[in-house]
Amino acid sequence: MIRWLEPDEVARVGSVLGLARLFQGNGDYLVEWNGTEPRGHAHLAWTDPPELQDVEVREGCRRRGVARSLIAAAESACRRRGCTRLRVTVSVDNDRARALYESLGFTDAGVAPHRVSGTIQLRTGPIEVDDVLATLEHHLDGR
Repeated sequence: MIRWLEPDEVARVGSVLGLARLFQGNGDYLVEWNGTEPRGHAHLAWTDPPELQDVEVREGCRRRGVARSLIAAAESACRRRGCTRLRVTVSVDNDRARALYESLGFTDAGVAPHRVSGTIQLRTGPIEVDDVLATLEHHLDGR
């Protein structure tokens, strides 16, 4: 089952998944559950267009369709709000993630890849990054 993260579930989910974007103020987490066990999550930033972020699946739950289900739920949430596009940025070197998004209809958004480097402060603490990100987009209106 997939549902929006509730405040009383933060500790439970945060104990096994990062929740790095929690409380950043512009989005919500979708969490996929197996009973009382969170198996994965995705942050949906309510930007224009909305952006899928922080997709994470627990190691023992990978390759079971959890990420696909989370992405489909995010797309449905966007459609309910009248959004016609959903974006995601992904490392140009992350072949598995790119293949997943492309298999679900995401294509190049026409935004030049951009380098991100330095220290990024997340809720879970600072991380050092040096990566080149591509922006993919899925047209939710069938275009």
